[in-house]
Amino acid sequence: MAVNFGTHRLVVGAHYGLGDWLIQRVTALLMALFTLLVILQVIFTRGPIGYDTWAGIFAPQWMKFLTFVVILSLAYHAWVGVRDVLMDYVKPFALRTALKIFTIVWLGGCAGWAIQVLWRL
Repeated sequence: MAVNFGTHRLVVGAHYGLGDWLIQRVTALLMALFTLLVILQVIFTRGPIGYDTWAGIFAPQWMKFLTFVVILSLAYHAWVGVRDVLMDYVKPFALRTALKIFTIVWLGGCAGWAIQVLWRL
């Protein structure tokens, strides 16, 4: 919402807009490319696909790094989306803050668990 005071415009709000829009697109593109990479690796794998094949796909250090980056991207992508929904639809400040904290803890836990699974391979 903008209010005009003479020649000066007072703009209020969080001002996340363009930056978050861009982050959402970049993280979505990164996740899509990663998914395509994994699908191509599965398609061009010979023989039955079992645990050893999956472990082999994610064993190289570059793949672990890329998967780590995608896990963090997924968590941040989800955070931006959930935060925007909470800001738009949950009006009581205390409830919105509690839900944001829960979301951060939940996404952090999920990302930590995914990274732990990745490093156990």
